[in-house]
Amino acid sequence: MDATAYHRIRYETPAPGVARVVMAREAQRNAQDKRMTYELDSAFDRACRDDDINCIVLAGDGPHFSAGHDLRDREGWEAFPPRTPWGGATGRPGAEGHMAGEQEIYLGMCWRWRNLPKPLVAAVQGKVIAGGLMLMWVADLIIAAEDASFCDPVVAFGVNGVEYFGHPWELGVRKAKELLFTGDWLGAEEARALGMVNRVVPGAELQEAALALARKIAAKPPMGLKLAKMSVNQAQDAMGFWNALQAAMSLQQLGHANNQELHGMRVDPAGLGPGFAKKRAGQAEARGRGD
Repeated sequence: MDATAYHRIRYETPAPGVARVVMAREAQRNAQDKRMTYELDSAFDRACRDDDINCIVLAGDGPHFSAGHDLRDREGWEAFPPRTPWGGATGRPGAEGHMAGEQEIYLGMCWRWRNLPKPLVAAVQGKVIAGGLMLMWVADLIIAAEDASFCDPVVAFGVNGVEYFGHPWELGVRKAKELLFTGDWLGAEEARALGMVNRVVPGAELQEAALALARKIAAKPPMGLKLAKMSVNQAQDAMGFWNALQAAMSLQQLGHANNQELHGMRVDPAGLGPGFAKKRAGQAEARGRGD
């Protein structure tokens, strides 16, 4: 993707050795559509290929870091050359194409970003919902504003959680189950106590705190940073992280298939709210009458 053609993000170099990638869909609360996902991927690649950059900051415009996946996204796959081995199957019919799409833009992209050769610092504020968690969790370090809160409500959609299933690793087993089973919110201080975020700062200081941390990291030798990141990631991989992510993705597709059979759509409409569920029931009744 042409680095000059960004429409959903901004690419900045706010300090020597630091690149900042900013999600720029404030009106949509930085909901991630396909175009944003591929632009983020392009920007991260750009930073990694720049020998003058040693650390990357990920941020989002507006009061909220990310409302998750943009469920209104209807842009076709043909606009986006595949970035993972799964991407070539995204146009196939049925469950095969749906699974390939989720593997490409969710699991595959997150895995690429988690393994960037340079440290990634996320600065998060406001609401971080579902797909916003995935985007945040790929970062090596996370700084949260005091008003940040976190939620994965998609068990209500009839699936197991977001596609990059880092919950047990980020929260611990029992807290992960509580968050998923209830759909409740997790505050910034509790997230810090659990180890999901590194620091909590006043909202007005968030971007400067992230930049100060990135500057400190960027002053270190790039080879040392790369090897330290690889060592920690490989230790996590040795505990089965990648295998667990793939297993959870398979269960996600089982949930989609079950929803498709029961409800005629890939998510349980009850999870989209009573208004949507009522509308779907009315449409089904009208079809039954032959309207």
